[in-house]
Amino acid sequence: MSSPIAAHSTEASSAPESLQIAVLTISDTRTHATDSSGQTLVDMLEADGHHLAARAIVHDDIWQIRERLCTWINDSSIQVVLMTGGTGFTPRDITPQAVAPLLERVVDGFGERFRQVSLADIGNSTMQSRALAGISNGTLICCLPGSTNACRTAWQELLSGQLDSRTRPCNFVPHLRDTRTAACESRG
Repeated sequence: MSSPIAAHSTEASSAPESLQIAVLTISDTRTHATDSSGQTLVDMLEADGHHLAARAIVHDDIWQIRERLCTWINDSSIQVVLMTGGTGFTPRDITPQAVAPLLERVVDGFGERFRQVSLADIGNSTMQSRALAGISNGTLICCLPGSTNACRTAWQELLSGQLDSRTRPCNFVPHLRDTRTAACESRG
């Protein structure tokens, strides 16, 4: 269910730009067959007209996470990396620590907005989410919780609109590598 604050306008006359998106699941137990969160992200990004550029699963290991993420940040064909898992507070949840040093710019509002839209579903437990996002080398990196519902909420309430090149007044597409549109419309 979309809140009024989440509403965005799009230009119906233009075709959206299709982005190259990689999905990384961080888990010691999931396989491609059991990775419902990663699969949910794949299904949703493809339904919105984007392309799955790569997909992988790595263990909850800071070095494995950084190795895969650095490879994708350096891959000129990948514009967005969606990561699921490892954002909570258990001892094995180390995704934010692995990712934060690699970000050139942090998208502070991402985690704040994610916790805000999650409040209706999980109440004050939302404060235990360490969802975060940032940009590095022209690649948007989004770290989401490992639950399938959290991934669905993040896509529907935050990412779908912000990865749509037609969203006004702003979207992330112009900040990604190989784009040609202005970041925000003139407000003057």
